[in-house]
Amino acid sequence: MSFKGIQIIDVTKYYSSGQNQLTWALKDINITMKPGEFIGIAGNNASGKTTLARLLNGLLRPSRGRVLIDGLDTCDHRQKLEIRRRVALVFQNPENQFISPVVEEEIAFGPENLNLSLQEISRRVEEALEVMGLKELRLQAPHLLSGGQKQRVAVAAALAMRPDYLVLDEPTSMLDQFCRHELIKHLHVLNRQQGITIILISHYMEDLEKADRLVVLQKGSLIADASPQEIFQREEQLTGLKPPDIFRMAQLLGKMGYNVDCQITTREEMVAYLCRLSKSVI
Repeated sequence: MSFKGIQIIDVTKYYSSGQNQLTWALKDINITMKPGEFIGIAGNNASGKTTLARLLNGLLRPSRGRVLIDGLDTCDHRQKLEIRRRVALVFQNPENQFISPVVEEEIAFGPENLNLSLQEISRRVEEALEVMGLKELRLQAPHLLSGGQKQRVAVAAALAMRPDYLVLDEPTSMLDQFCRHELIKHLHVLNRQQGITIILISHYMEDLEKADRLVVLQKGSLIADASPQEIFQREEQLTGLKPPDIFRMAQLLGKMGYNVDCQITTREEMVAYLCRLSKSVI
């Protein structure tokens, strides 16, 4: 029986930059992603994050090594359509993915290309609209929506394909704080309630603080793969990226002598802790 999950095995990716020069995007990467995980991927610019995302659904092929999706090799052209059905990719700018003039048509486009029945397509569109809170926007033009709404449409279109793995490349980079929070909340609901494996690439540590694992890349190399809390405590592994403000606040309170749980990373957890602390002081 083939392995269920994603296996990145000794993967190297380089590009030819002319005059026999090679530009290395990834070097000897080994990562295993299990079904149902919520995995964060972080790194500075040119760390290889986007290259890794495109390797996961076969948009790129490794120069060396193998990428296996439930045992299917991304270098096998015969498996391309099945791999892209299982692994959906949402890009940083959702407008680059839009091809339809109306939201519900955009969501229906993928299922239509799977040659599904009209009844099944309609069912999937309704489900995706409901899950992503887009029912009231179904007849709107995607390019006229707000940034957060556009990202939700892009995710809904991916969900209509019923993927096992959802890869998002910097989806919050152009969103304000409220929209970022709402999108991340939706992704965690999808992960918990529908069991979809989420692979979220972001340079905002707040986006990744509740991930099961945090993978950190630096100049194409894998330098850390552990829980966010472990990595936040070893700030040198973030290579210039800052831990979430709440985590840093917890560290500061700890240095001031307060018994703060080092697992606190979110605003809600910090508010709960401060409420308990104030009651004990009164």
